Amino acid sequence: MARILAVANQKGGVGKTTTSVNLAAALAAAKRKVLLVDLDPQGNATMASGVDKHEAKPNGCEVLLDEAAIGDVLVRTEAGFDLLPGNGDLTAAELKLMDGLAREHRLKEQLAKISDKYHTILIDCPPSLHLLTLNALTAADGVLIPVQCEYFALEGLSSLLDTISAVRQRLNPKLEVEGLLRTMYDVRNNLGNEVSAQLTQHFGDKVLRSIIPRNVRLAEAPSHGQPIHLYDRGSRGAIAYIGLAGEIIRRERAMSTHDAGELTNDLDEAAPDASGATPTTP
Repeated sequence: MARILAVANQKGGVGKTTTSVNLAAALAAAKRKVLLVDLDPQGNATMASGVDKHEAKPNGCEVLLDEAAIGDVLVRTEAGFDLLPGNGDLTAAELKLMDGLAREHRLKEQLAKISDKYHTILIDCPPSLHLLTLNALTAADGVLIPVQCEYFALEGLSSLLDTISAVRQRLNPKLEVEGLLRTMYDVRNNLGNEVSAQLTQHFGDKVLRSIIPRNVRLAEAPSHGQPIHLYDRGSRGAIAYIGLAGEIIRRERAMSTHDAGELTNDLDEAAPDASGATPTTP
């Protein structure tokens, strides 16, 4: 069963789509089976993956409205991951879903049909906290939050964390913060260093060790319809996303080991003693 990560931040321009596309490509390069869901009506993740959003018919809109089978809509990208394309039609889907039953669960229901085919599913969310983002958070196991180390970063972050908390209480009890990813980072910028230190102070190990630098080649890649892994795999941006993919994989393995350990402990506690009786709690 796939682990589903929503890449979200209601503040635009923080590297959300860049992270979605390049993390998908880096995970695919690591031999992981990956699906990227473009849930942003701007369709930037679709274009950056090398797929023309204007010709993507059907797309995520029809999937959310249950007008097309999700397996028939997926597109295989040059970088080796599958894509559920998105474009402006998603705005219409959001409006039509406003009065629908279980409207926040539509994406979860669709991904459940194919999740056994992937290791990781990434959802590129729109820069807002409306119904499309709620669908992503309801479907997700974790939220990856790109954060640009600038003055307003912490202010915007609080609103997202409040939303995650509300979704956990009402719609998705298993939802957790996968990590905060520092993006467009310039070590020469004193303000960036100060904000980075504040993030670490407030959120501890929720701040990922991987840092995405400000990188010209990384900014150029989307205009060529390629992830940075294909556009310039030797660039600092490509190396950073390979490192991020490795960190995500290590976290998943650590979680699996932890879960397996808990299961072993539970089995040990429930195991019969030498007399064949199951121990009881006094």
